[in-house]
Amino acid sequence: MERTLLTASEQAQSIYTAGLRNQHAVENQAIEILERQIGRLENYPEMRARLQQHLEESRQQAQRLDQLLASLDSSPSVLKDTAMSFMGNVMALAHVPASDEVIKNSFANYAFEHYEIASYKSLITIAEVVSHADAIRLLGQSLTEEQAMAQWIDDHLKDTTLTFLRRSEQGEKAGL
Repeated sequence: MERTLLTASEQAQSIYTAGLRNQHAVENQAIEILERQIGRLENYPEMRARLQQHLEESRQQAQRLDQLLASLDSSPSVLKDTAMSFMGNVMALAHVPASDEVIKNSFANYAFEHYEIASYKSLITIAEVVSHADAIRLLGQSLTEEQAMAQWIDDHLKDTTLTFLRRSEQGEKAGL
């Protein structure tokens, strides 16, 4: 069995393309999670509005990744996208039975945003190595959006927790 060895630049290009495909699948997962959470946020209108905004950003991020993959004569992985969308649905439903669903979702969203931040930073680094200059601006735009969402969650976690506690203590529906 003959095996072809890739040059260092071919290897980096292969890793870059796989990373773009993986991030596209992650964005699909984010879209599924956000859609499910938004539908359950009747008692947290400010959070609902911010998640709705980020849902639109996530859709745009997926489109940017489509564009970058097309520029490399590649496309998203249907298998990865499907698997990650399924996982997004499972993750979105995982906290539903919890009485503190809104808080647990905030924790999970904060962690997920940081995963995406790290991924975009890595993709930007690889884009620089493979001289995909057009991608750096698009990936940087997505990175900025993810950082802003993570910061919003961080800035509002105390208020979300206090609102949850107040509703619980007053016998109101404290969750979503």
